[in-house]
Amino acid sequence: MTEILVQDLGDGAAPTSERVIDHPAWPVLKDAVEEIRPWQSGDGSIDFAAEGAPARATVELALDRAISAIEQLSPLLPHDADYHRALVADLRRWADGGFGVPDFLDSLLAFRPASERADGRQHLVVFAMYTQNGNPDRNLEAVVLRMVWPDWLAELERTRFDNPLFLGITFEDFTAGYDTNSAVLFPETIAVREAPERFSWGGIFCDREAARFRRVTAAAVDILRLELPQDIREMVADQDRCQQAFVLWDMVHDRTHSHGDLPFDPFMIKQRQPFWMYGLEELRCDLTAFREAVKLEAEGVAQARDVQYAVIFDRMFRFPVTGDRVRNYDGLGGQLLFAYLHRHEVVRWTDNTLHIDWERAPQVTNQLCAEIERLYRDGIDRPKLVHWFAAYDLVATYLSPHPGSTWAKGPEALDLTQPPRKLVDEVLPDEFPLSMFYEALAKKLKGVIASTRGITAHGPEQGSVGSVGVAA
Repeated sequence: MTEILVQDLGDGAAPTSERVIDHPAWPVLKDAVEEIRPWQSGDGSIDFAAEGAPARATVELALDRAISAIEQLSPLLPHDADYHRALVADLRRWADGGFGVPDFLDSLLAFRPASERADGRQHLVVFAMYTQNGNPDRNLEAVVLRMVWPDWLAELERTRFDNPLFLGITFEDFTAGYDTNSAVLFPETIAVREAPERFSWGGIFCDREAARFRRVTAAAVDILRLELPQDIREMVADQDRCQQAFVLWDMVHDRTHSHGDLPFDPFMIKQRQPFWMYGLEELRCDLTAFREAVKLEAEGVAQARDVQYAVIFDRMFRFPVTGDRVRNYDGLGGQLLFAYLHRHEVVRWTDNTLHIDWERAPQVTNQLCAEIERLYRDGIDRPKLVHWFAAYDLVATYLSPHPGSTWAKGPEALDLTQPPRKLVDEVLPDEFPLSMFYEALAKKLKGVIASTRGITAHGPEQGSVGSVGVAA
């Protein structure tokens, strides 16, 4: 990746470090943020009247250290100068207001990393925010990240997969909110007084996705005794190659939410729907990325074949057995993909060994994508509740509903005088339980999945297929 040039600070000034995290101000900033975080409430405010609360002067001193560190680091990142000025102003206003509910709207609007995407460019980000799949509270966080925007990806975005807000990013370092399972940096998680009319960027950490994928896939392959072609074995062993697959997958997935025949708001904002609707939407976006990767492979794009295996393995091995079973829509999508491939004999589980028909996998996976797209096209002409039932029927064709499900009994079992959003209350938390296959796999992968918390490309050696031992 391209390194940032050392900045000239003027006569007599020492040059700054190339990497933000190597500058002595970075650990100062990180420590100051970590000192403030435990004092914050869920909304980001600090209650000085609470038992054990610090003196306000103590918090102010920590915040002063954080501001000073930001001001020292900012010259390394001239492209973020406006943002850092607004950030310092937001932090000072938070202190002047007695550390109430923080408001970072001005600095959020000033942070525009997608306006000039450059491979290897660093950004120093500080916000009060929650981290998706991580910390649910709006704590102060500091993150140093690096852009992943190679020429081949930029060209695909320019000519084929227009997505001007998308950021492929990797971690350099972070505070505690990202020592979790979170792999995204989204503006909607940031504490603001009012939501902007529209957001101008959204980032996904492809290094965490790739490292997590490699560790879980290697373990699952060993457990299931799956024989992999040599090129797939080499892919799983290569962190950089997996990152390139994920950044392409993410870019196509992200834009798919707003493309296609969509019978409902693609992000389902402010809509209460059964969780299988979320599951189908996320799976549709992943399978669209898979389908496009099949086309790109035929056109000679080197990363496209890797995308296909990343989608299949992450969806089949990690998604169904990650997280709890309460409205786990990503888990549901992974279950559905496996069951569909199994029903069509692309995947077979026999003699305690998993077999995959590598030649038929692309065709049958694209076939599932077509079924979901057909559901969407037909849904445009359906009332909402009828569409929900049609989606339920599609999922239930391949996955067995819970035996106690009301929805599985059909419309006659529900009070249809209620508005659709009220009928969502009748959906069970685990409407489509794990199969016996996945129950067994979940037990064997539990420790491996837990070990991926906070993982990055800079963490412990990920290992390769055949090198990860998992106890039965």
